Amino acid sequence: MTPRKKLKGLVAATITPMTPDGKINLPVIGQYVDYLVNEQNVKNVFVNGTTGEGLSLSIQERKQLAEEWLYQGKDKLDRVIIHVGALNLPECQELARHAAAIGAGGIAVIAPFFFKPTKKDELVAFLQKVASEAPEVPFYYYHIPPLTGVKIRVEELLDGIKAQIPTFQGVKFSDTDLLDLAQCINKNETGEFEFLYGVDEQLLGALAVGANGAVGSTYNYLGRQTNLMLQAFAKPDFALAQQYQFLTGEFLNFVIKLGFGVAQTKAVMTFVSGIPMGPPRLPLVDASSEFIVKAKAKLDSIVWPHGD
Repeated sequence: MTPRKKLKGLVAATITPMTPDGKINLPVIGQYVDYLVNEQNVKNVFVNGTTGEGLSLSIQERKQLAEEWLYQGKDKLDRVIIHVGALNLPECQELARHAAAIGAGGIAVIAPFFFKPTKKDELVAFLQKVASEAPEVPFYYYHIPPLTGVKIRVEELLDGIKAQIPTFQGVKFSDTDLLDLAQCINKNETGEFEFLYGVDEQLLGALAVGANGAVGSTYNYLGRQTNLMLQAFAKPDFALAQQYQFLTGEFLNFVIKLGFGVAQTKAVMTFVSGIPMGPPRLPLVDASSEFIVKAKAKLDSIVWPHGD
């Protein structure tokens, strides 16, 4: 595999736009790409993940979305990572082959979570069987134990993984265990792996222990402010970086208390961007009008540093 430039900074975990009758709304993806690039300064995306309802979509829908993001993002986006995880190995492999064929900049796989791997070797064997179907594509493990229930520590997973998965590039680390993340980064002395943090309200803590960047849903609509936090952290101006993190946390703390998930994320993105994201797919149900009114009022009330 040809060495690639390391992925850094923000990666938007993309939402899957849907029509009112629940079909994927491909025609708005072009507008979505332009919005991320021009309004949020976000040029990397993670498609068909949790925020994108990937596991609620059919294989054909996932392929169509992957193709559309790559087509619309050509010469605009820096990296399109396609999540190809599923509950069974053949579907993961089919999606991995497809992602490779259309030129994805990376693939990612979640741990299967009905019949779960309970040991490192079981999980690595599964990931290896998927990664081998896309032998030229950077491979990321998508670690999200709050949803999968698979709590195999990433620090343990990393030992010897490059020998078994030569394309292994890094981890989308969507867990609050900063000790595990820090141990991973401490082991990564050569810097060959990327650690992209996935808990948006704790990003500053992850940066402090050495995360390369972040994959998250809020970067769809708070990408610009989070980029300014990254700039402040890099200066370093920790007090300014804290202000941005605290304000992001203030909004998320507010909406989490109202009940915040994929459906509500779709609603927030719709009123911030003006792009219709539509309803979620059952069993998720649409955000209430009360949520939309309260969330919009809260976001509008936030005064960002320097008027950002």
